[in-house]
Amino acid sequence: MITLNGSPATGDGSTIAQLLDGLDVPPQGRGVAVAVDAEVVPRGEWPTFVVPDGAVVEVVTAVQGG
Repeated sequence: MITLNGSPATGDGSTIAQLLDGLDVPPQGRGVAVAVDAEVVPRGEWPTFVVPDGAVVEVVTAVQGG
């Protein structure tokens, strides 16, 4: 079990890319950032970075507007 954007979620053992796919967030999209346990994970590591059990994952997307 992990915490994903403040809510309990299954996903330990998944890569960051897989988590983003489950959130319908395009990993190639601009304005997307991911932190695991308060450490930003570089985009190039998303396909191979495996999220450990108990991790706190925050996915942030920038939106345009005011």
